[in-house]
Amino acid sequence: MKYKAQIANSEHAISLELVDGSATADIDGRRYEIEHRKLPGGDYLLIKGTDVYKCRVEERHGSNNSFAVVLSGVSYDIALVDPKRLSSARSSAAHAHGSAEIVSPMPGKIVRVLVEAGAQVEAGAGIIVVEAMKMQNEMKAPKAGVVVSINAEAGATVNAGDVLAVIE
Repeated sequence: MKYKAQIANSEHAISLELVDGSATADIDGRRYEIEHRKLPGGDYLLIKGTDVYKCRVEERHGSNNSFAVVLSGVSYDIALVDPKRLSSARSSAAHAHGSAEIVSPMPGKIVRVLVEAGAQVEAGAGIIVVEAMKMQNEMKAPKAGVVVSINAEAGATVNAGDVLAVIE
């Protein structure tokens, strides 16, 4: 399976093959072969040669393909996107009628709100700037329309999957 993974405002190309307790992953052109074992409670053992890692995978409620992965005591928020769905969603959003939501891809802090409710915007216009892991990400309008609501203010913290704005 091929995916794009969004981690800390960066995107990575991932190809993953799972077969009987082993996994082959190609991440940004680097190949990894590991063994994996599922433990009770959402934990996994990852084995690469003589190295053994314990990790926990927790699916984010209310969001598709968004996970918190804890490895060596560090938590990573990861969103997986199927590139085929991404391209069809982008093309359908350009012609969509009705409302479009701008959703936070990961936890962070609102740095700036670039427009107010009621503003007319073009597709691709900046709406809100979110900072995560010391990187700023400008959330853009997926379509032209009117900003119906802004659900965040500068300085507020947001979680992955939070609806930041709605455009009709």
